[in-house]
Amino acid sequence: MVLTAGVIGIAVGILVLAWPGATLVVVGALFGAYLLVNGIFQLAGAFGVHVPGHMRVLSFVSGGLSVVLGLLCFRGPAQSILLLALWIGFGWLLRGVMLTATAITAEGRPARGWQLALGIVTALAGILLIVLPFGSITVLTIVAGIWLVALGVIEVIHAIQLRGELGHGTPRKAHRGLHFRSQPHPQP
Repeated sequence: MVLTAGVIGIAVGILVLAWPGATLVVVGALFGAYLLVNGIFQLAGAFGVHVPGHMRVLSFVSGGLSVVLGLLCFRGPAQSILLLALWIGFGWLLRGVMLTATAITAEGRPARGWQLALGIVTALAGILLIVLPFGSITVLTIVAGIWLVALGVIEVIHAIQLRGELGHGTPRKAHRGLHFRSQPHPQP
């Protein structure tokens, strides 16, 4: 299983690196489908009897916006890639601002400096994706391809090492189904 996962990771990583543009088009279409389905479920949930009034309005607006954005993604690959980059960018910007604010306000927190640094870097990466969406998302795709190849190679090496260790150990007994021991049931 580990070997198969590693080989698949390497193959997908190579495909991403060979065709980053095509990869972005496919991911953009999947993102559009996600937004559309998510929006439909939010709209349906807005009419549930268990949803309070203020949440009903928020769910309806959020679901409607998600459906509109999902449909925009299907107008063409440029729109879906732009929306994907902006979605990731705003998410990173928000997360970076929250991490930075938490690090600044929580004085006794362990690893506060690392959290502050991570918050600033995440916010800057979000700003970069928002300002330069097409170039940034292409670089992000290439980094993801490299990452997939690297993880795949590590998994293949790990699988080979596991196979070597299992082969040099004591022979395993043949395993035929479940084996039960016959023990009396304890009486209360």
